[in-house]
Parts: sequence; C-alpha cells; structure tokens
Amino acid sequence: MRIILLGPPGSGKGTQAQRLIERYGIVQLSTGEMLRAAVAAGTPVGLKAKEIMAGGGLVPDDVVVGIIADRIEQPDAKKGFILDGFPRTVPQAEALDELLKHRRLKLDAVIELRVNESALLDRVETRVAQMRERGEEIRVDDTPEVLTKRLASYRSQTEPLIHYYSERRKLSTVDGMMTIDEVTRAIHRLLLALGAVEPKNHAKSAQAKFKDKTAAKAGPAKPGAKKAAKTAKNSAKAAKKSGKAKKASGGAKKAAKKTVRRIAKKGPKKGPKKVTKKRAKR
Repeated sequence: MRIILLGPPGSGKGTQAQRLIERYGIVQLSTGEMLRAAVAAGTPVGLKAKEIMAGGGLVPDDVVVGIIADRIEQPDAKKGFILDGFPRTVPQAEALDELLKHRRLKLDAVIELRVNESALLDRVETRVAQMRERGEEIRVDDTPEVLTKRLASYRSQTEPLIHYYSERRKLSTVDGMMTIDEVTRAIHRLLLALGAVEPKNHAKSAQAKFKDKTAAKAGPAKPGAKKAAKTAKNSAKAAKKSGKAKKASGGAKKAAKKTVRRIAKKGPKKGPKKVTKKRAKR
C-alpha cells in the first residue's frame, strides 16, 4: 500500500498518518527525516545533500527523489508507505511517478483532507487564547499569523497537486472537518474501495485483535483450568461412546423381540421327517 496524504497545515495529516501506520503496518517516509538519515549514513545522495545544505541552498528535486528511491528499497518499506512532505510541487509529483514506474510500483491512493481554512484559523486562535489563560508557552509556529503564511504557501505550491492527481484519477477527497475517528473510518472505506486493503486479511486481523483483547481481559488461566477442561473433554468423549453403545444394545434387543414374535406366530421350525420301515424296505 503506497499512499500520499494531501491537505493544508492543521488538516490532521499527521494524526491520520500515524493511525494508518498502526493499523496496516506500513511506514511513514518523511523527506526531512530521510535527508538527515542519508547525510548521517554518508550515502552518495546524502553527501550531495549535505554539501547543498551546508551552503544554505534548497535540496533539489532529483536529490530528494534519489533519497526516496534508496529508502523504499529497505525491508520495512516493502509492505507499503505513506509519503510525508513529498511531493510538494507538480515537478516533484512527476519525478515520483517516474521513480515508481521504473521500480514497477503503483501509487494506490492520493487522499486529500479537505478543510475550511477559516475554521482552522478559528481553532488556532481559540487554542492560543486558552494557552495564554493557563500561562502556557506558545510555540512560535502555532499562531494565527504563522498559519496564515503556511496556508498561503500551501495554496501556491501544493494545491496544484490536487488538479494533477485528479486528472490522473488518483485523487480521493475526505472531509477533514469531521471528527478524527470519522476521518479514519472514511479513509479506510476509501482504501477498501480502491483495493489497497484486502477485506479478508483485514477481517482476520480484526478478529485476532478482538481475541487478544478478550484474552487480556480474562487474565491468565488458573492452574486447574487446563486440567478441568481436559477432564470435561474426556467425559464428553466417554458419554458419546456410551451413547453409541446404548444405541447398539437397543438395536439388538429390538431384533431379539422380533425373532420371538415370529416364532410365536409360525411355531417352531419342523425337523426332518422320520423314515418309516415300509419306505425303508422299498
């Protein structure tokens, strides 16, 4: 399963990505983390990125795509991944398409979390006001002013991706203004409809989780529980055998009664006739 989540800052992408990771066992590929890891590992692409970043420049798309190409080859990404922070522009999306095509992989879903920007600003303003009342420290990037700038950046750079993936019939939209649980359920339904999730496997997984929870609630088995269960099982087998024996015995009794009735009606079978002296002489 390979997914891209789109949506403006504050739309809940991070929360939903974490839920997808936990539910389906896939990994989240963050471009920032991948860049730092590549630099630390000293890979050819990482060394190139390190040189660019040291000079204060932005890492070009081909370098980022190279880092993603290395990352998706790692074992933990074989089951699937969510791309976080990439692509941000149409050229990056085109580069990603080429990479996946070259690796013979397909993008299963591009999910847009659509939200009301004015509602997002209201949320931030309310949260900031509450934090001030409680005397808590307010993060620099968690203010209405910063969010307004980030939303403008999203509209100019990333929003064109919605049109790009819509044209390629890859885009699905979810109402990001619903509750967190409702958004999670809507995403799952989309993945089922797109064939990114197998219903049977998911049902088995859910059943296994339910059994685990039930066992956890029940607690560890008591020392004599296994012995009692075994005794009950043996008793059931014995009862079954006894039932069969009784059935067979009952059948034999019925057969004997039938024979007695027949003899009573017809009388005993006659033995061979005695040969008289006259017939013997003849």
